[in-house]
Amino acid sequence: MTPSARIQATLELLQEIDDTPRPADALVSAYFRARRFIGSHDRAEISTRLYAVLRHQARLDWWVGQYTKLPLPLREGVGGGGERLGAMFVIPNACSCGLPPSPGPFPQGEGESSSPRLRLLAWLALGEKLKLKNIGELCSGGKYAPEALEESERVFLRKLEGGTIEHPDMPEEIIAECPPDCFAALKKKFGKSFMREMRAMQEPATLDLRINPLKTTREEILAALQQLRLKAESCALSPWGVRVFERPSLNTLPMLKNGLVEIQDEGSQMVAVAVDAQPGERIVDFCAGAGGKTLTIAACMQNKGKIIACDVRKGRLKRSTERFRRAGLHNIETRILSSERDPWVKKHKASFDRVLADAPCSGTGTWRRNPDARWRPLGPGLEKLLKTQAEILDSAARLVKAGGRLIYATCSLLPDENESQIENFLAAHPDFTLLPCGLNGADYLSLSPAQHHTDGFFAAVMARAAKAKE
Repeated sequence: MTPSARIQATLELLQEIDDTPRPADALVSAYFRARRFIGSHDRAEISTRLYAVLRHQARLDWWVGQYTKLPLPLREGVGGGGERLGAMFVIPNACSCGLPPSPGPFPQGEGESSSPRLRLLAWLALGEKLKLKNIGELCSGGKYAPEALEESERVFLRKLEGGTIEHPDMPEEIIAECPPDCFAALKKKFGKSFMREMRAMQEPATLDLRINPLKTTREEILAALQQLRLKAESCALSPWGVRVFERPSLNTLPMLKNGLVEIQDEGSQMVAVAVDAQPGERIVDFCAGAGGKTLTIAACMQNKGKIIACDVRKGRLKRSTERFRRAGLHNIETRILSSERDPWVKKHKASFDRVLADAPCSGTGTWRRNPDARWRPLGPGLEKLLKTQAEILDSAARLVKAGGRLIYATCSLLPDENESQIENFLAAHPDFTLLPCGLNGADYLSLSPAQHHTDGFFAAVMARAAKAKE
């Protein structure tokens, strides 16, 4: 592909992400699958630029907001209620390229929304430091190239030349790339470390692998990665984790194809550590999803006992069975639930040694991996999530036998979804007691990108009394 064609592909993806209520990674994967002619080098460059724009979205929109409110040359066909001032045109809360703005995360004046095209142009100028002349050559309007720059866009880019992504006038939440509805809670949680944590959230996530202890050892996988000339080391926290410091094509990793390893963030692996599954036990993964944690728990059980992977999403649970087979695990049973109150739960109450409730959440802990999730909440809002989490905890608790354990987990950093949920649950269920499961004897497992170099994860372990409490 030519450099212009790669810019055009990035623009197409940005527009599709803006227009389509699906996660960015799924849209990117589908885009490349439909265009097999795009080579691996081109895919890598397109993806790198795309995710750079997504990680800087609030700051780029702030810059767009500064200049699209200034007088710009009149361009034929621009709408939006602009006011003609001689030969100039003021465009209130709209893009200078004439496209309608996308829904923005910030109130007017804090971080204006912009079109994907204008956001990408701002990135080329501020992030990649390209001159107006170079951007004009890339956006030439030629075959496979983006449309030629309008005069208003040239004025915009000329104003940005020599600038930097960040500006002293930017509000703290803009620099932090933090949505307004999360700002106060995260600021309170992290205190003086807030900006450090938000900076870590803006970095690309590492590639973490989890070895399958039934088939290999960590030393063997590290040696195999070294033969592939990939820099890797053992993870600091997880006993099964391997961190790869490069971004190889996953097709070049043979250990992924034969079940020797799985891709899993170290923080997610640590949730399985908190479960502490033992061979021969009966365990439920109540919200199993695609089965990542189920795999880890089943391997810890050494294929002895039984783990039941439950979920309300039939498709994801069905896809997980291939992962179980590839890993050589045969102590897993899948169960589709109609809801958290499925009759199956009542039928099997007090039957399991351990129950993991990895509840649906806001996903704030995964922003470095899914930067678009900051601005595009694709599921229910926080208020509904909190209610669902409480209902899941209450229902999953029924499955725990006397003396058994209930483990609650999220990939969220928000206290309302984590510590507050546990406090409310324990107040309503006196037969459960909190057990320390965090690092250095802490009550909770609470991981964050800056402090632990993982995604943000939370877990709590609660033991059911051997005899019922009043």
